[in-house]
Amino acid sequence: MDLTTPLKYLKGVGPVRAEMLAAKGLHVVEDLLMYSPFRYEDRSNVKPISELAPGEMATVIAEVRSASLSGFRRKNLGMFQATFGDGSAHRLVGKWFHGGYLEDVLTPGLRVALYGKVEFDNYTGDLTMLHPEFETLTAEEDSDAALHTGRIVPIYEAAGKVTPRVLRSIVWRALESLDRLPDPLPRTVRERLKLPDRDESVRTMHFPSPKEDLRLLNSFRAPSQWRMIFEEFFWLECGLTLKKSKARLRQGTAFELTERVREQIKRMLPFKPTNAQKRVLKEIADDMASVSPMYRLLQGDVGSGKTLVAAEAAIIAIENGYQVAVLAPTEILATQHYFSFRELFKELGYQVVLLTGSASKREKAALKRLLEAGLVQVGIGTHALLEESVEFRKLGLAIIDEQHRFGVEQRLRIVEKGVAPDVLVMTATPIPRTLALTIYGDLDVSIIDELPPGRKPIVTKHVTEEKIEQVWSFLRTQVDAGRQAYVVYPLIEESETQSMKAAQKMHQHLSEAVYPDLKVGLLHGRLTPGAKESAMASFKRGETQILVSTTVIEVGVDVPNATVMVIEQAERFGLSQLHQLRGRVGRGGEQSTCVLVTAKMNDLARERIRTMTDSNDGFYIAEMDMKLRGPGEFFGTKQAGLPALRIGNILRDGEILEIARNEAEAFVGHPPGEEELRRAVAYIRDHWQRRYGLVQVG
Repeated sequence: MDLTTPLKYLKGVGPVRAEMLAAKGLHVVEDLLMYSPFRYEDRSNVKPISELAPGEMATVIAEVRSASLSGFRRKNLGMFQATFGDGSAHRLVGKWFHGGYLEDVLTPGLRVALYGKVEFDNYTGDLTMLHPEFETLTAEEDSDAALHTGRIVPIYEAAGKVTPRVLRSIVWRALESLDRLPDPLPRTVRERLKLPDRDESVRTMHFPSPKEDLRLLNSFRAPSQWRMIFEEFFWLECGLTLKKSKARLRQGTAFELTERVREQIKRMLPFKPTNAQKRVLKEIADDMASVSPMYRLLQGDVGSGKTLVAAEAAIIAIENGYQVAVLAPTEILATQHYFSFRELFKELGYQVVLLTGSASKREKAALKRLLEAGLVQVGIGTHALLEESVEFRKLGLAIIDEQHRFGVEQRLRIVEKGVAPDVLVMTATPIPRTLALTIYGDLDVSIIDELPPGRKPIVTKHVTEEKIEQVWSFLRTQVDAGRQAYVVYPLIEESETQSMKAAQKMHQHLSEAVYPDLKVGLLHGRLTPGAKESAMASFKRGETQILVSTTVIEVGVDVPNATVMVIEQAERFGLSQLHQLRGRVGRGGEQSTCVLVTAKMNDLARERIRTMTDSNDGFYIAEMDMKLRGPGEFFGTKQAGLPALRIGNILRDGEILEIARNEAEAFVGHPPGEEELRRAVAYIRDHWQRRYGLVQVG
């Protein structure tokens, strides 16, 4: 047996369990060994019931003598109680609230290992454990009971019906049947960081010695864990660094920054750019002037002017005789980019077209002909732009917005429509540094960290729905002062129809009962593109004073005179979305206000609302959002572009990631020798696709 042996051949696994393990991404022995316990319990204190003392944490091996469920049986809301004996005259009582599900599990005669805090019940005089951890002991499993009690025990996340106990047994068997594990980490890196070797680290990570510090283990800072987390991050960052350097070796286009280019950019600019915009444009222009293709991530908070910088980059490509593709994840965002670019380029005479899934066959065919003939300078679209039948005559720049909503393959598909075109990835979702290092580690990063001059921070207030009348009177004072306002509704349980109905109902209420003398507009996703454009145009011109909308206005709408954003049912929104919506106001010189209206809130919603009222800083909000939701769901599309980490956790292990990144860049940039680099590249090539789900290296 070796690390590449399929798990179904491991004793105790077989085809059925192998299938369940495969659903967790565990296919071969090495996958199993990288499946780290998520916590550890000290079960070394194994005692007979007669020796238990109230207040201690202990493990007891005993038999279920009786079991009963009292209270509500509906929805398993009752109290489940079982008595346990171990052959002595004493007994132990286990209690589980909402324990109806245990009726068919803890049946009389069953042998179990119980672990929990011992308490004394003054009313009955019994020793009890409230909600103890337990594992059933069958005759077959009793043989390796020493793995599950009497030691520091690893607790794994179950894989389907493969319980933590079964996982412990099969990991133990795998380790028993393997010779010393080879260590792939470069020797120079191991020695510099004084890391324990891999064999010792893997064995200790799964089955720690009694001397290990339980607190260090549960905070994932024991030396064995640190080493394994570092290893995972090191190979990920090596792969990304190699990918980055390989991409730079390709022959791209060296765009010329002529006087004509500068003149066209000046003609387009609606205002004097900020220092941050100038700095970022210089980074992009320098990249575009180089013969190596540009791969750059442009981050900027809402309202910072990313679209303007992207348009400047587009002018460089267009004036050099090339076309530009702008790829957006949704039709709404693609349409907004279309309007923005068309507006910015109207003086310059560039042709801009929009290609989305809802266009008719005839429209699509006509647009494709224009792109292929080179009669269009800017093609903007959704996934429809990635279709094989869409061809550009001379694609020089691909701009990808909110790239995290696309897979890596889609980024490649748009790039393949040109000969090594420059790539500019944009995001309005400020990305915490640790996340940027794992998703965008192969890109150079530019950040617009300054808002245009004259902008004031937005004041954010929280109001419960009982006080909505106060919100409407505040809104009236703003409209009377010549300002405009948004009233936004969430997508309720992903149902555009329900959201649209809520918006329609509020539109009717506001226009008929609250503000019969004002023009109240309505915007939602089910309107035709023409009706959407008309609703937005009327609001932009100031004819509509209040715009009731679903979240279609989340990105890209710019009305400087709008100073109030009322977000209804704000508890239903994620933090990033709330921040994006708030960024629709505060675009002029007047003080703007965002009002968060909530109904019932749980603790998580309360924390989100508190974060919004405390801060306007997109990066702080993004960090909080990632902490509250976890990195996998940070973008609203679980695991989009995120490597499947087994041991490392980018929230918990940020500082290890930074060290691994520096070590990886130093190793790839200045390898200790050709042979070590060759070995490393071979290791990454073998593990890259399977482990990290990213594109092959070299």
